[in-house]
Amino acid sequence: MPTYLLGIDVGTSGSKALLIDADGQVKASVTTEYPLSNPRPLWSEQDPQDWWNATVASIRGVLQKARTDGASIASIGLTGQMHGLVLLDSREEVLRPAILWNDQRTEAQCRTIHERLGAETVIERTGKPALPSFTAPKILWVREHEPDVFNAAAKMLLPKDYVRYCLTEGFFSDVADASGTSLFDVRKRQWCEEMIEALEVPRSWLPEVTESPVPSTTVSATGAEETWLRPGTPVVAGAGDQAAEAVGCGIVADGEVSVTVGTSGVVFAATKDARIDRAGRVHAYCHALPGMWHLMGVMLSAGGSLQWYRNALFQAEVKEAAAVGDDAYDVILRPATEVPPGCEGLLFLPYLTGERTPHADPYARGVFFGLTRRHARAHMTRAVLEGVSFGLCDSLELVRDLGIDVRAVRASGGGARSDFWRQMLADVFRADIQTVNTTQGAAYGAALLAGVGIGVFAGVPEACGKAVRITSTTPPTDAASIYLDYYRHYRALYPALAGQFRDLGETVDRHHQ
Repeated sequence: MPTYLLGIDVGTSGSKALLIDADGQVKASVTTEYPLSNPRPLWSEQDPQDWWNATVASIRGVLQKARTDGASIASIGLTGQMHGLVLLDSREEVLRPAILWNDQRTEAQCRTIHERLGAETVIERTGKPALPSFTAPKILWVREHEPDVFNAAAKMLLPKDYVRYCLTEGFFSDVADASGTSLFDVRKRQWCEEMIEALEVPRSWLPEVTESPVPSTTVSATGAEETWLRPGTPVVAGAGDQAAEAVGCGIVADGEVSVTVGTSGVVFAATKDARIDRAGRVHAYCHALPGMWHLMGVMLSAGGSLQWYRNALFQAEVKEAAAVGDDAYDVILRPATEVPPGCEGLLFLPYLTGERTPHADPYARGVFFGLTRRHARAHMTRAVLEGVSFGLCDSLELVRDLGIDVRAVRASGGGARSDFWRQMLADVFRADIQTVNTTQGAAYGAALLAGVGIGVFAGVPEACGKAVRITSTTPPTDAASIYLDYYRHYRALYPALAGQFRDLGETVDRHHQ
């Protein structure tokens, strides 16, 4: 008798397989990593075969770790990094490396999309402007720069949906992930024929789309042989990683808000209707719950800024920490706790890979501003965390502008594990920061969706009500007023530097043709 639900998360750094039981209890988890390629400045690519190989290894590994077999899996849910472009030919073979969500090469194609349809129409139909992160501009880039690839293409898939194809031989997606392609009507929850026709994207390329908890297909004989799963095991549509992460944190009711501090940073607000910001600063998507939507603001380098900082300036400390079994981030952050809020005037702009919300600018760059001889490395460390927190606050303020009264925010991701960073977020956000008992991220949400799809749970809210509970609450302190003052200076920096960012970026492009 099948007893477990399997969640699979095809992330940017690795593929995770997670087993839970019908009570939502985690039984085992395995992640297999793979490389990321940056063949040119602002480019970001991966080999889809790496995703599948890692997924196979993770599924086999989690079955072994749980001391079970494929016959014990009742249902499978998929999630993963959003917006990536995978192109297959008529033989269903990959034509080129996938272009990822954090790739910034397509600014010209975004302009083309807005010129063809009008920016207002694009925002009204898709819930957001066309940005380099999204899938449609990547398609136009391939058509312009790699016509042989474009002409050979027969299918387009998002990252998790390529893994679904390998597992099931089916071409499917879900409303939440499809919402990030710039080809999807978020109000109607279906492919947008107006966008597809205007951009001349072959309709035959696009997979069938369903609501997230709907069983889309089943594990094929070939997929079963590779993964040790049972042929015929149901696979639900699943969701993009942010919607699945929200399900895993219980953000499923109107007005509930979360923040995820991973490589990227995401502010996520569930809504009962499609609230569209006409200026396109914060973005509307279909939620993983039928009949629900969500607002989302994304910064491209949140935890990624701290990771860059660690790798650039703390190589010796990282090696020493590894040698004695310490957490390298704990070693790095400890001195920063002695620095006062505001870092005595040192600010950090976390735009290391361009930015998305609220500044849709692939040329934006990271900046330390206000350095003096008084500032030491500990000041710089704290400034990185504060800069990321301020960047996330930009999105939170836009959510507030759209009528959501934000008093509490549920935090997840690597940054949320730090007491120090959670307190900083509470003070910067001027809101309680909550944590929950579920810490496995998007894979956990995918597993819950797998259970909903076969009736283990009556619905997504019921699944979250059974599995998710608040474990801690961090309220703001008096430092909130200090941060509000420094946040004013932080917000003034991007407008002052935007022109220089573009000029510098064009100079770099000119010398790296």
